[in-house]
Amino acid sequence: MANTGTAQITPAINYFYVRKMLIKARPKLLHTKYGQVQDIPRGNGKSIRFRRYDLLSAATTPLVEGVTPTGSQLSVTNISGTVLFYGDYIQLTDEVVLTTYDPLLTEQSDILGQQGGNTLDQVCRDVMLAGTTIQYASTAVSRITISAAMKINHNEIKEAVRTLQGNNAMKMTTMIQASDGFNTTPINASFVAIIDESTLYDLKLDANFTSVENYASQKGVMPEEVGSMDDVRFVMTTNAKVFTGLGAGGIDVHGTLILAENYYGISRISGAAMQRIVKPIGSSGASDPLNQIGTDGWKASFIAMRLNENFAVRLEHAVSS
Repeated sequence: MANTGTAQITPAINYFYVRKMLIKARPKLLHTKYGQVQDIPRGNGKSIRFRRYDLLSAATTPLVEGVTPTGSQLSVTNISGTVLFYGDYIQLTDEVVLTTYDPLLTEQSDILGQQGGNTLDQVCRDVMLAGTTIQYASTAVSRITISAAMKINHNEIKEAVRTLQGNNAMKMTTMIQASDGFNTTPINASFVAIIDESTLYDLKLDANFTSVENYASQKGVMPEEVGSMDDVRFVMTTNAKVFTGLGAGGIDVHGTLILAENYYGISRISGAAMQRIVKPIGSSGASDPLNQIGTDGWKASFIAMRLNENFAVRLEHAVSS
């Protein structure tokens, strides 16, 4: 068990100390914002099933007078999964709490909360990226054939939009509220692409890309939205997927997700979506006889599942170096 003590956080005794912690670099947590959310009621197990009713074929055969047609049957697709648990904690010694000037309890709560959110964001991202509707940039036919010149551009975006439209995918009209992680808020109808900063750099070189600051109106702009192109609005995070060294000649390949409505769903156990668990110094009984150790941690239940493989495109491409 790893203690955080005075060896890790040196006391500021005999030094003038500015009590303002350095700003921590944080990724924007976007991958959990655009799915369906269905919680499992507490006491009802860990498994969940999302259901999708498939569309009926067009009834193009004319009716015959007095003859009852055969009729059609509903077809249901079930997507099942089991919630998993994730978590971590920090263990502090009494000495570091007693001697450091830093507001440790506040800082560690902030850091742990960010770690928890980042964990679930990356777990969700990897499920989303495993979809089967894939578009390789330019003339590439696989990830390993993507060369440095095969970057994202207007034609690639148009091709991805055509694929989604051909799959009868619907534009996104809602996103999950950051405040509670459950309820939804309306957004302007569009497909939504999750990109990183290097992809944004290349998009800004394309005359068809409109930066968010140049929108005619700022009403309805999503958190972390950086611009738009045709039917796609782009949000940026450093958590967007990069397949390091897997392109032609060992270049990095960037995976841009272009999402339509109902591509994926997420679930948690009610009341256990994210819990902070604090064990104060002196609370451990005989296992801590001298009241030397306390812990602060988080635990979350979570699962992400793809609901319809046709409702997202993973566009794999290179970026400018």
